[in-house]
Amino acid sequence: MADGELLDTFLMPTGFSSVDASDRVAREVVARGFSLEGSTVVATGYGRVAVPYAHKAVTEITCHGLGAWHLFGTDGTVIDVGGQDTKIIQVAGGKVRKFVMNNKCASGTGKFLELMADRMGVSQSTLSELAKAGDPTPITSVCTVFADSEVVSLIGRGEPLENIANGIVESVVSRVSALVGQLRSAEYFLTGGLCDNAYVVERLSAHLGAPVHTVEHARYAGAIGAALSAGDGAAAEA
Repeated sequence: MADGELLDTFLMPTGFSSVDASDRVAREVVARGFSLEGSTVVATGYGRVAVPYAHKAVTEITCHGLGAWHLFGTDGTVIDVGGQDTKIIQVAGGKVRKFVMNNKCASGTGKFLELMADRMGVSQSTLSELAKAGDPTPITSVCTVFADSEVVSLIGRGEPLENIANGIVESVVSRVSALVGQLRSAEYFLTGGLCDNAYVVERLSAHLGAPVHTVEHARYAGAIGAALSAGDGAAAEA
């Protein structure tokens, strides 16, 4: 970013090694015409300690809050359904006021949707399309491992894939909504990888009884917040 303007974005899977991922990111940044030496680099996320060329590291909670405030321009509650966990962040004036997270189980995260889609042999977008056409078959297990077994059992019993897909999406959305209920506000914003999933946005809105807003670059809110924090002079966060 330069003067608050977003110059470029790209996505890259972390893979098995955060160190390897940071090297690949550095090469991609340079390939896109940017200089690491002439820039302030801020690392965030679980792998932020594995970025040797970063000038500082900032927690993803702080970054998502700041990035969402920049993108949406108002105070509210940020919903980040991440791969590792789900974070609900109450933001005012770009600052985090309160936050809650799910437990360490992946059942209320985007990773759960990814794993269940893989189990069903479809993409996440196809999973959502199937869910739209189905009636909910409840996925009762709160543990991802047990939920996986439950889905396999449902498939084996001949339960329609549309109904299973519906149950999977509802399982995630209901858990996320329960977390959001701890930090209710007038405005809700979805950031992270599920921003492009219109059906998840629709179901979250229905569960919360209020619109959940998202915008084109909301999936990059964490990175945007990190970039914005580059010039604030703050010390690195653990």
